[in-house]
Amino acid sequence: MVRAFWERLLGKAVRRGGAGFFFLDDTFWSGNRDSGAGRIISNPFTSIDFMSSTEQNANTNEQNDHAEQVAEDTAPDLKISSDIQEVSACERRIKVSIDRAEIDRYFTNEFDELAESAYVPGFRSGKAPRALVEKRFRKEVAERVKSSLVLDALGKINDDPSLTPISEPDLDYATLLLPEEGPFVFEFSLEVRPEFDLPDWKGIAIEKPVREFGAADIDQAVERILASSGKLEKKEGPAESGDYITTTITFSHEGNTLSSAKNETIRIRSTLSFHDGSIREFDKLMAGVLPGETRQTELVISDDTANPDLRGKTVAVSFEVSEVNRMVMPELNKELLEQLGGFENVGDFRDAVLDILKRQLEHEQNRRARRQITEKLTVAANWDLPQGLLKRQSERELRRVILELKRSGYPDEAIQTQLNILRQNSAASTAQALKEHFILERIAEVEQIEETQQDYDLEIALIASQSGMTPRRVRAQLEKQGDMDILRNQVIERKVLALILENAKFTEVPFDFEEAQDEAVDLAVGGSEADIAEVDEEDLKAVNREQIEKRMIDPNARK
Repeated sequence: MVRAFWERLLGKAVRRGGAGFFFLDDTFWSGNRDSGAGRIISNPFTSIDFMSSTEQNANTNEQNDHAEQVAEDTAPDLKISSDIQEVSACERRIKVSIDRAEIDRYFTNEFDELAESAYVPGFRSGKAPRALVEKRFRKEVAERVKSSLVLDALGKINDDPSLTPISEPDLDYATLLLPEEGPFVFEFSLEVRPEFDLPDWKGIAIEKPVREFGAADIDQAVERILASSGKLEKKEGPAESGDYITTTITFSHEGNTLSSAKNETIRIRSTLSFHDGSIREFDKLMAGVLPGETRQTELVISDDTANPDLRGKTVAVSFEVSEVNRMVMPELNKELLEQLGGFENVGDFRDAVLDILKRQLEHEQNRRARRQITEKLTVAANWDLPQGLLKRQSERELRRVILELKRSGYPDEAIQTQLNILRQNSAASTAQALKEHFILERIAEVEQIEETQQDYDLEIALIASQSGMTPRRVRAQLEKQGDMDILRNQVIERKVLALILENAKFTEVPFDFEEAQDEAVDLAVGGSEADIAEVDEEDLKAVNREQIEKRMIDPNARK
């Protein structure tokens, strides 16, 4: 646990000082009142920086050093008392109490700094009587004091070596009240990494898939890549395996439509997968289908669907086929080589395809090694992981898999297939991934394995090469989505796996790429969480309307 974790949570600016504080339009303003530069601090969780051109020009290293020194000098060593209760292996309930003397000390420090430059009508900046400054700015300073106390208290909790958070604290800051008298007491829940003895990981027996790629492997990979640039053309005659259909899919249960998708283009393969269910022998279902025909089947919804009422239920599926098409492969000419990556000739393109195959083999080696390693290391990892934790972490696990597959050169279709498999077994796959992460992270701490900037650059460059974006754009996208920490975990885990493999006992086994058997559709049969939440909200509104109507008829009607 690091202090930056809590600072990101609170959004608190730790650097202060310089131009002073002002009360302006019900907003607490820190900065230079005349130049317009400063920071709005009405909400301690959000701060917006403004810097005028004048201040930018005057922002010298000396001023920076001064601001840092002020921040250091005004950050007292807060004294707190805390009570940490173990709710479960991964949950802690923490009660924090801050004495009145500490609260008063924080107020004194804040007003000491504020009084030097506070602007009060009728007085020059910094010349208003202390009592008037305290009375006028008491409310705003109290918010600052509360923010500082909470942040510094969390920092003290952070120093406890027994706590390693795995998610943000369940702390409702807005409900915290700073008392006028007595101690400041607040509680919060924290999900933490469980405590466990690190298993012996050296000398593990591992099967390692190996393969020498030849021209035939490259030919097959080239064909898969060209398919993404191919064109669909109408097929005369009935559909068969490998063809593409355009269809409207409708899912229903007990006569009610659950979800639907119009004009979906689907390749006929043995299995058709969705977020929360799969149709086996889909190729047989669609064998011989013609435009205008409808084929029907059933699907069992997975136990991890977002809609709890549909878990394990059998639903009816209807396919209204409007088109049957076949894929026409493009010619690998100079124009297409340029589109695929600016290749000078076919030889360069095939070399790049060979690199992708090697990355995919490396991914498969790491995936199998991770599975074998964690099967051995997690035997005793029988921790009870809270369902709420699994639900919150499941989306992070999906994003981790996406990044891993992208950097390994897998196409979007293969990524979607893997995501659908994970979604259908979300709770189990997330629980296993968390246990793996806990153990690998502990090994990284013991062995002092850390990430470097070069690691980030390499990961981003590999993702960029596969996605067709520039590394700069990939990095910006990852930062915007908050996925840099996922990338960091990925780097650390890969380094730990490499260390384990260095000390492992290998048995090489031949590796064959499995021919794609699944076609994946990015659709939830039972509806997404957003859809269900929207329905629930509409139901609630309907209930409220009904209650209002009842009260209009009978004022004594109970709510």
